[in-house]
Amino acid sequence: MAGVDSTVSGMAGRYARALFELALNAKSVDAVKADIEKFAAMMAESADLTRLVRSPVFGAEERRRALAAVLAKAEIGGLASNFLMFVAANRRLFSVGEMIRDFRKLVAKWKGEVTAEVVAAEKLSDTQLEAIKAALKSITGEKSVDLHVKIDPAIIGGLTVKLGSRMVDSSLRTKLNAIKHAMKEAG
Repeated sequence: MAGVDSTVSGMAGRYARALFELALNAKSVDAVKADIEKFAAMMAESADLTRLVRSPVFGAEERRRALAAVLAKAEIGGLASNFLMFVAANRRLFSVGEMIRDFRKLVAKWKGEVTAEVVAAEKLSDTQLEAIKAALKSITGEKSVDLHVKIDPAIIGGLTVKLGSRMVDSSLRTKLNAIKHAMKEAG
């Protein structure tokens, strides 16, 4: 099993590794990743879906039916759908976010990609995203950089970029907090 990231561990890591191996054997890593990313985006946008995934209030059958309907409507099928239904049947759906994170790590390692998390105050244009990718490629020397962009208006402006263990915070919120702290010390 060449290319498996040994930093993926725990229950979520075991599930992610199993999904990755199945996708690799089926030669459908990209298709599974696209479906898993679609589900992750749906969770990020829907409080109801997040509640369904995380809340222990829903019974197993109720959760299974609801998840099947969501997957069908989103046209998520095949291995990704089977995986999500399996996770739900095993009462592990509450950890699906961590499983997706670990699956991304495995795919990135296999493809030779570096994953960067970017937080911006507002939606970035394609030109801005390409500029960030180019800058990160020049820093890492990797052939590909996969960006996971989150929008957080609380940072006011600027960006935070996390690449592995390194983080660059050029958000306006951080700069204002630094000025506020400096003024308190001076006064």
